[in-house]
Amino acid sequence: MIKKLLLAAFTLFGSSLMIAQTTITGTVNDASLGGPLPGADIKVSRKAVGTNTDFDGKFILTVSDTPPFTIVISSLGYQSQTVEITQNNQVVEVALKENATALDEVVVSASRTPERVMESPVTIERFDSRAIKNTSSPSFYDGLENLKGVDVNTNSLTFKSVNTRGFATFANTRFMQLVDGMDNASPALNFSLGNLLGLSELDVNSVELLPGASSALYGANAFNGIMFMTSKNPFNDQGISAVVKTGLTSQQAAGDNEFYDASVRMAYTFDDYFAAKASLSYLKGTEWFATDYRNTVNGAYTSGTRETDINYDGLNVYGDEVSTNIRGVAQILEGLGVVPAGASALVPSVDVSRTGYEERDLMDYDARSLKFGGSLHYRPWGNDRLEIIWNTKYGRGNTIYQGANRYYIKNFFMEQHKLELRGKYFFVRGYLTSEDAGDSYDTRFTAININRSWKDDQTWFGEYVGGYLGAVLGGATNDQAHVIARNTAQQGALVPGTAAFQNAFNTVTSEPDLTRGSKFQDRSQIRHVDANLNLKEYIDFAEVQVGGSYREYNLRSSGTIYTDFDGPITYDEYGVYTQVQKKLMDDRLKLTGSIRYDKAQNFDGNFSPRISFAYAAGEQRNHNFRASFQTGFRNPTTQDQYIGLDVGRAFLVGSAPDNLDRYTTPAITLSGAGAAIVGAPTMSLSGRVAYENAFSLSSVLAGNPEAANAGLVKPEKVTAYEIGYRSAIPTGDNKLGVDLSIYYNDYEDFISVENVVAPLYGNVNLSDTAPIGPGGAQVPLALAALANGDRAVFNAYTNSSADISSYGATLGLTTKVFNGFNVALNYTWSKFDFNQASDPDFEPGFNTPEHKVKFQFGHSNVFENFGFNVNVRWQDEFLWQSTFLDGIVDARTVLDAQVNYRVPSIKSVFKIGGANLTGQEYISAPGVGAIGSQYYISWTINN
Repeated sequence: MIKKLLLAAFTLFGSSLMIAQTTITGTVNDASLGGPLPGADIKVSRKAVGTNTDFDGKFILTVSDTPPFTIVISSLGYQSQTVEITQNNQVVEVALKENATALDEVVVSASRTPERVMESPVTIERFDSRAIKNTSSPSFYDGLENLKGVDVNTNSLTFKSVNTRGFATFANTRFMQLVDGMDNASPALNFSLGNLLGLSELDVNSVELLPGASSALYGANAFNGIMFMTSKNPFNDQGISAVVKTGLTSQQAAGDNEFYDASVRMAYTFDDYFAAKASLSYLKGTEWFATDYRNTVNGAYTSGTRETDINYDGLNVYGDEVSTNIRGVAQILEGLGVVPAGASALVPSVDVSRTGYEERDLMDYDARSLKFGGSLHYRPWGNDRLEIIWNTKYGRGNTIYQGANRYYIKNFFMEQHKLELRGKYFFVRGYLTSEDAGDSYDTRFTAININRSWKDDQTWFGEYVGGYLGAVLGGATNDQAHVIARNTAQQGALVPGTAAFQNAFNTVTSEPDLTRGSKFQDRSQIRHVDANLNLKEYIDFAEVQVGGSYREYNLRSSGTIYTDFDGPITYDEYGVYTQVQKKLMDDRLKLTGSIRYDKAQNFDGNFSPRISFAYAAGEQRNHNFRASFQTGFRNPTTQDQYIGLDVGRAFLVGSAPDNLDRYTTPAITLSGAGAAIVGAPTMSLSGRVAYENAFSLSSVLAGNPEAANAGLVKPEKVTAYEIGYRSAIPTGDNKLGVDLSIYYNDYEDFISVENVVAPLYGNVNLSDTAPIGPGGAQVPLALAALANGDRAVFNAYTNSSADISSYGATLGLTTKVFNGFNVALNYTWSKFDFNQASDPDFEPGFNTPEHKVKFQFGHSNVFENFGFNVNVRWQDEFLWQSTFLDGIVDARTVLDAQVNYRVPSIKSVFKIGGANLTGQEYISAPGVGAIGSQYYISWTINN
């Protein structure tokens, strides 16, 4: 039925079925193990016509071609063979040799042209469909963490952030992720939400990952690394395949919860001209609960609990960020005659916070992901000289994102549509990315506004002061009075689980105005076009490539994220590049030179050159030495430029010149003294003050306020140096693969977020004064504002003037032992240098452990139809810095393992496995849910 439906669709394009003329049968075996090799590809050379071997390694291929012609037999991880077909009903039997090491695999991304990993001029990691089948991780995306030099930070069960070479955040804007050539970053957030709009594991052909700067070929966002995910082409991989997984996630806070993960892929080739495919994936589970209730102050842990600290601010407790000095409240009440004259003197000058709600009262922790991908492929000439592809992807789901606050991304929807013309030596493609934030909301403002829905802040703090005074006058101690005061103010509080609480929750999370609600609205878009041409067929002396790209951003948050209150914000950027690659010295030396020019609407243009060489030494050319120099740059993100957002603890204001006056803070209540100075009880500030009239936070905390120097944000740059060595060293019947790299990065104008404190009145240059205090002494108004607590904290997007550098090394060893057992060991060392004294308010956020060790041991066929794989990862402790919280992430050791069994008679593979089998829970960063264990069983059919 499916084939008939697809055939009917392609009839519109005039396709017709060919009449078979030649039949070939045969068997493909594994030369090393001697057994059958299932899933091997058999294709007519340069055509789409082909088939795959079954679980017994057998195949039948019927084609319209008349002998003689050539077929190509290949399989991932094996050396391809060609066979000349000279007659009908010819029987073919071949044994494919496995690649000696992973260094023999072919990659494209390093130089935009096919080359072996061994010959690549830069560091590159590869993860193909064979590795996906053998991975011990619950998903292929999780399995990327086993690659050397790769960090995967777990934000939630459904959102994992991939990073290389440090400076990791969950909002990982320094790392690019491409799926079939499309950047699948969120248009509004500028980073990928894990694999939300990625690929089903059934449709993954390969994953290539370039650590480090790659701007010379891939532009502004390929600053710290880039990952390429490519799907299977229906001309090459046909049929119906499916996988079903189920199991448990186990966490102390959440208990044991079932999860389900299912995918199906259908692909069909009608003839040499038309092919189509579709894939569908669905996941349902329970997120890791975030239950860290430690007290915090100024973005770091401190001592105390709600019972012992009247100004408690728990990490995963929200709403308790609302805090005020209760003596100031008492003075206002005294001035209004609400409390007796002189009563304010009995109230201590201390800050008190409202009672908040725990995160698990504000989220249902429902993890869901639904992905659909489909494509139509047309080859006008019946071969791979030209292919026209229409590709569509849809993704919808729930996940959790931790930025300045914790956000529940609920019913988030994202789609991409691409039209591509691809030939052997060129491509031209254009695509559209659109998103809809759905029912997403900010948990901090959810709690704040639920609190305000049953009692506004003014009333709550007024009742607190009243309760405190009553208790003190009744003979209570200070501590007893604070308990009585809080109980008094909390009368009428909404209790989680009740209908009243749920009604308030529903109202708040459906309201986009953050003064009353917490909902995010966003329907932003990206339009992108890029092209590449390899002049190999026209130029002989070297391989020359040229290309370029254009991108337009269209921000549509209706003022809930960006300052697009009065309509969408649109801006664009473009880039052009060229690369020349030349082989010398009997093809032992490969020289590569690249340069790219990029220009963004709001910034000056940038040139990004790259020079590299790779030399193959040794009689067998199995010792490859490489070195590269390249520069990269990163344009400020849409948030760096156009955000205008109140996150409770601070106001975020982007620094694009046309954004400074677009954002105005909500009304801020002044102290009694401040109201007297200004002549009004409240006032608002323009975003411009963050850059032109603010003190640095560090100087304010030190008691010596100094004007901040937050300049308008501009592109950041990196100069990267790298040397490396690869080798396949014979060790008896096997080879030892060695891959070593050492790098050094020097940064300029590193983009940072600087915390600044803006006085609600007065100039930070202290030029305006007024008679304030005893004797009417002249006091600068800005200092009076600080003393009265009349100030606002801003996060200003700017560049650090500090000298920042990072450096490190990776070493990977791979081999086979004991007749085919795979063994791999890799080590990563990462460091950075930064003089904090040169920029006290800058937090570099390197967020990467200094040492990481990863080990893998397994066999795909240890005995007939039975395989297994074990992965162990260790990393030491490190400091995590972010706008949410700074804290130490403890060292950890994680064990993943799986066993699998093939059943050829039903074309199936059954797998049982688990992640973090030791059960020692760990966190990727302060504030996220602790990661427990995950156990699964899967059934894969015909893949």
